[in-house]
Amino acid sequence: MSVSSQDQSEGKSNMVDRRILVTGGAGFIGSHLVERLIERGDEVLVADNFYSGLRSNVHHLLNHPQFELVRHDVTFPLYVEVDEIYHLACPASPIYYQRDPVQTTKTSVHGSINMLGLAKRTGAKILLASTSEVYGDPEVHPQQEGYWGHVNPIGIRSCYDEGKRCAETLFFDYRRQHNLPIKVARIFNTYGPRMRPDDGRVVSNFIVQALAGEPITIYGDGQQTRSFCYVDDLVSGLMSLMSSDPGFTGPVNLGNPGEFTMLELAQRVIDLTGSASRIEHRPLPQDDPSRRRPDISLAESALDWRPKTALDQGLAKTVEHFRSYA
Repeated sequence: MSVSSQDQSEGKSNMVDRRILVTGGAGFIGSHLVERLIERGDEVLVADNFYSGLRSNVHHLLNHPQFELVRHDVTFPLYVEVDEIYHLACPASPIYYQRDPVQTTKTSVHGSINMLGLAKRTGAKILLASTSEVYGDPEVHPQQEGYWGHVNPIGIRSCYDEGKRCAETLFFDYRRQHNLPIKVARIFNTYGPRMRPDDGRVVSNFIVQALAGEPITIYGDGQQTRSFCYVDDLVSGLMSLMSSDPGFTGPVNLGNPGEFTMLELAQRVIDLTGSASRIEHRPLPQDDPSRRRPDISLAESALDWRPKTALDQGLAKTVEHFRSYA
């Protein structure tokens, strides 16, 4: 684990034995966040039911004196004493959130109610890991936080999209009704080491297929776009948001504004892996967004945050992670 001097200065100035709960802390993003919090000097409690998270993501922390792990489903109440809550728990890849869509909605809604209730009881500051999916298939480009979105409420992605939209509603109603200190981050496509090879996300799909020499599957004509943020940059954004001015709640976009087509991403993966894989086109899934790019001007001005990792640099590190599975 390593932390930049900037990250150290963010947290070292007011280290005061914080006890922090990270729901979904054994997941891809959560495990990187947990590492950074422990490095900063915090005590961290991870609650995860391992539906999509992996115990191996935090195995190296099990004996750390500042780390505690509990197997818990956030759709049930959790009774602990904490100072801050990062609420990340929810399957975030289509394969996992569509496998049990009712449970996905319950995780976003019941899980948020339970974590907000915990925050209210303990007086903890709480951050919601929301998603760019609240914008749906956007009619505004790039997406700004003031845009209300274009979401199909009854489609196959609705369990996640609408679940997160409802979670945001709950957070702001708790703020208005109970003056709860909240933060809401809208996370755009994030990638990096510890992504699951079977999560169905485009970066992991392409890398796994390229390393195996299999056809790289592109849905539709490949001209749909995404913006990819390396996980270290995203974690810095989440920590900056949590430590931001109490009056700043968000929602705030956290992502990399660099925009790439699926064909461009596939070619970069082929080049980085030296693969001979060919590209294979398949029908576009229902409600798949055609364009996705964050406007991060609010994050830049309110948090002094912007991503630093170029796509090729981050992809190279991610490829090395997936080579370890071979």
